[in-house]
Order: sequence, then structure tokens, then C-alpha cells
Amino acid sequence: MSDFTTKSPTGRQRVLLGQITTVHGIRGEVVVRSYTANPEDIASYRGLETKDGLPLAKLSVVRVTDRGIIARLQGVTTRNDAESYRGTEIWIDRTRLPAAAENEYYHADLIGLDVVAPDATPIGTVIAVENFGAGDLLEIRLQGSNETEYIPFTDACVPIVDLPARRMTIVRPDMVEAEAADDPGSNSTSGA
Repeated sequence: MSDFTTKSPTGRQRVLLGQITTVHGIRGEVVVRSYTANPEDIASYRGLETKDGLPLAKLSVVRVTDRGIIARLQGVTTRNDAESYRGTEIWIDRTRLPAAAENEYYHADLIGLDVVAPDATPIGTVIAVENFGAGDLLEIRLQGSNETEYIPFTDACVPIVDLPARRMTIVRPDMVEAEAADDPGSNSTSGA
């Protein structure tokens, strides 16, 4: 499991949706760092929990800022009450998330997938999905080692993702570039 997925105390798979980073103002509002595609969507999910699996009060968005979402927790009306939520992670049961669109994946579904080469030679396991500003990268722990490698999550480098089989096929970027040089008429596409 990664930092974005965990098992609940009852064994359910859960996904990290965000974190309450600090308080805002004197009326009990909090700043939330949201990991949802549209940050304000975090408030639309029901059944939010803390990392310990305890129910979290209903969240409502006040506004979206550069620092994060300014939100209210139901029943929290003072700054002192809000302080007790500082640092609280916001989790949800994986089954409560909508189905991903075609060729889209939840990070939680990719983490733990076995990674193989086009000839089915084992390469390693996906341990994280990162984005440092230039697109998603898969962090892969290499087979039989603690070393990791980043692979761009593009159609060219990751031509096959087989969630039911819990495996993906990758083509390392240097091989993609070599193939493109051999076939100048080919186009590489980014995606996923």
C-alpha cells in the first residue's frame, strides 16, 4: 500500500482524498488540501473518515484558494474546535468512488500492479504515482531490489494496463525514442 491507499481497521481498501492542513479565521473554517481531480469535489463524497476509520463530520466548501479549499465541518463553529482537526487526513472507502472513465485510472488502482516488459519479463512493482509538473510518472520498485525507477505514464511507455490481472506492460523511454527514430512517420501520444 502507498501513502494514498490503506486498509481500514475492518480490512476495507481506502483512498486518501485530502488533508486538513490548518484553520482559517475564527468561525471554525479549515484549509483542506484536496487530492481529487477537481479540488472542490471532495465535499461531494459521503462517508468520509479519518485515518483511524472514525467518521468525519460533513464537509462543505466555502471557497477555493491558492492555499487549498476553505471549508466548514458540520458542527465546528469556533477556531478552537477547528484546531483539533489540524493535520487530519480525509479518507474514503474505495467502493464509494465512481468508476474511472476509459483509459483513466485512480492512483490507488495502479499502486501494487506488477510491471512487465513487452516480452513478459518481470520488471518490478508500481509503488507510487507522482507528478512533479510535467505529467504523471510511475515509480517502480525494481524486481529483487530496493532501487526505483520513474516511467512516464504515457500511452507510448505504458501501452497495457490490465487491472483485473493486476499487471501493466511498460516500454522504457529509451526504447520508445529508438522506435520513433526508426520510424519517422510514427506519432507518440500521451495519455492516461
